Amino acid sequence: MRHKFIHIICITLLVTGITACTPGNKNTAEKRYTFNNILDIAYTPDTLHRCYGWFTDAGSWMGFTLPEKENWVNGFCGPFSLDMFRRQWMAQSAVTVGFSQKVSDTFLPDSTCYYPGELYMSAHSGNGTITQRLNFVSASTALLRIEADKAEELMLTGSQWGKNITVSVEQNSVIARHPSGESVTVTFPPDVKLTGTDNNYTALIHTSKYPVNVAISFFTSEKEMTVGLQNLPNLLNNPEKALQANAERWEGYLTKILRTDMKPEYDRIAVKAVTTLISNWRTHRGGLLHEGIVPSHAVGYFVGFWAWDTWRFSAGTAKFDPELAKNNIRAMFDYQQPDGMVIDCIYTDPSENNARDSKPPLVCWAVDEIFTHTGDTAFVSEMYPQLLSYYKWWYQKRDHNHNGMCEYGATDGTLEAAAWESGMDNAIRFDDAMMLKNDGGEDAWSMDQESVDLNAYLALECKLLKKFAGLLNVPFDAPDYSNKVADYFFDPKLNFFFDRRLKDGSFIEEPGCEAYTPLWTQIATQEQVDKMLPMLQDTAKFSTYIPFPTIAADNPKYNPRGYWRGPIWLDQTYFAIRGLRNYGYHKLADEYTLQVFDRLNGLKEGAPIHENYGTHTGERLKAPHFSWSSSHLLMMYDDYGK
Repeated sequence: MRHKFIHIICITLLVTGITACTPGNKNTAEKRYTFNNILDIAYTPDTLHRCYGWFTDAGSWMGFTLPEKENWVNGFCGPFSLDMFRRQWMAQSAVTVGFSQKVSDTFLPDSTCYYPGELYMSAHSGNGTITQRLNFVSASTALLRIEADKAEELMLTGSQWGKNITVSVEQNSVIARHPSGESVTVTFPPDVKLTGTDNNYTALIHTSKYPVNVAISFFTSEKEMTVGLQNLPNLLNNPEKALQANAERWEGYLTKILRTDMKPEYDRIAVKAVTTLISNWRTHRGGLLHEGIVPSHAVGYFVGFWAWDTWRFSAGTAKFDPELAKNNIRAMFDYQQPDGMVIDCIYTDPSENNARDSKPPLVCWAVDEIFTHTGDTAFVSEMYPQLLSYYKWWYQKRDHNHNGMCEYGATDGTLEAAAWESGMDNAIRFDDAMMLKNDGGEDAWSMDQESVDLNAYLALECKLLKKFAGLLNVPFDAPDYSNKVADYFFDPKLNFFFDRRLKDGSFIEEPGCEAYTPLWTQIATQEQVDKMLPMLQDTAKFSTYIPFPTIAADNPKYNPRGYWRGPIWLDQTYFAIRGLRNYGYHKLADEYTLQVFDRLNGLKEGAPIHENYGTHTGERLKAPHFSWSSSHLLMMYDDYGK
């Protein structure tokens, strides 16, 4: 059986004073057990500093952390409610474990570990050693497995239930309810003696057979809880099938993404990227009608689905979880407007959705990545009419002078929303932009400049839509200006790609990351790329410590912490590196890839993958556990050496 356990062997002492962890699974052939402590998520909820990430899996809306050694509780911390609109610790620890009827049973930590898809902890008291493992077996339930080195009675109880939580005991379950309708249940096997005590519980377990299985579940409504509780007795009586499914799922992820010719430290980066994406997976809930991936579970305002984020996540997950990639795309198209627009972002509460703007069109790329890895023409057929409608929308609502070159814009006429539509909210190239009313209706507004990245994306979308039309034997009846984009936006004086002003066609000569896009989409000519190379390789401009910043590093407006005005965004760095590879500069592309892998702070260690990074330092900036950085690190890993 895949999940029987031997006792954990403590092999060394770390500087922190906690021993390193080793796989406790008899089948150590599972790849996940070669990636211990993939992320540092140690946090005990009653400490004063902020929590920067949780263990979560299978699309769940709850998360857990490992307790800190200096503030130990003998149980996994949580669960934490991960919804944007009500983020709260439901408990410091819903299940803490000790030996019963002992006068002194203070536990000291031996080992903690975060493997991909699994948490592990071991601690001892004067009465013996207890080990615990936690795996998600569904979006609603995590299975806790407890072992001890002595056949003595165990006592389980909750620690510090959250504010406004009411705890009751009902049959074999502890139910902790919050007024919002969310609830946590802790369900035990039938031979457990379960007692309610002053808004808490005690569970006494006497057994010589380990592991002891306990189900920790999170539900968003009473109805959901009633249905969910019915499935838990079978899980606890026969956990092997669910645990095997968890093991096979993670083995599948890692088998599909890991190469056999990469250094272990680079494999670790790829595994961390997959773990980050899966940690940000959320099942359908409320206004999110399909499952998908949020930008970062660690930051409340990022717990929703964004359009171009989704396209990146779906492209990144297509290789190892294509069904999740498909559903993430479907989630955004659930809110496609009658005119074809795909709105900026959607949430569990649809009243919070942002329809003021769209986002850069990269969705055909994501669909094509799914098709490449699955050969699924049915999904292409399902999406094609919606993709075509969205593509046409750009030319109907965002081409002010009808010349076939589109602009970023907004439905409400504001520059703020138009900048959001670019995805580069405060980019230097938009500093002097103004808004113009288009003739496509009251919701049709454009900036007064045509953007090179937007039109390069549209050129790629056009190419792929034609490919899909050929696969499906259906007509492609939409505008095609793709053969004009590169020459239109290339400035022969500075040998670089720039946006252009509508009023006079002049170039906005602020060299920035938008110029990487024609290389990535392969619409630039070889001659244009060759002429760009001196600027791209200039260490004062783009060939920086971490390569390819969002703006040339010698620009007077460059700001090392300026969001889109200086720092490294890994999607843009990827576009540049892959772009160089597209035009034969493979050795250079590999050198830049290794600069990313070797120099980003904490990337090869336990630090989370961040939203952006310092150009000259590699320091971690903005949101941790960031999905699109993870997607593009996977792509760099996959491309290296090819």
